[in-house]
Amino acid sequence: MRAALAYILLIATLLPLFSQWGTIAYYHANRDYIAKVLCENRAKPELHCDGQCFLAKKLTAQQEQQDKATTEQVQKTPDFQLFYQSNLPFLFQPVVIAQTTVLPAYLPGSYSSPQDSLFQPPQV
Repeated sequence: MRAALAYILLIATLLPLFSQWGTIAYYHANRDYIAKVLCENRAKPELHCDGQCFLAKKLTAQQEQQDKATTEQVQKTPDFQLFYQSNLPFLFQPVVIAQTTVLPAYLPGSYSSPQDSLFQPPQV
């Protein structure tokens, strides 16, 4: 059952690809009728059209119909915006969580390392 459903969906999906082949197959199957009745150049046998004008018109009309359907589908497709970029500049406002007290021992310049007396550059 699943295989049959898969084949039906596959054929339904690929059917538009084979529509031009169907038109060409119809032309080859009914070439005599098309050449005698439907051909525009049947009064001019020296052109040897044999209904190719009919085939060209059908294929052109079919292509235009597919293009129109594709254009309509594209226009009707909804737009999904995945990202939003604001044009406003980023305004950073710092948030003060708590006031801290700075002890005088940790002020810059008040700390001296005990290694300052040991490691000194050579004097020339």
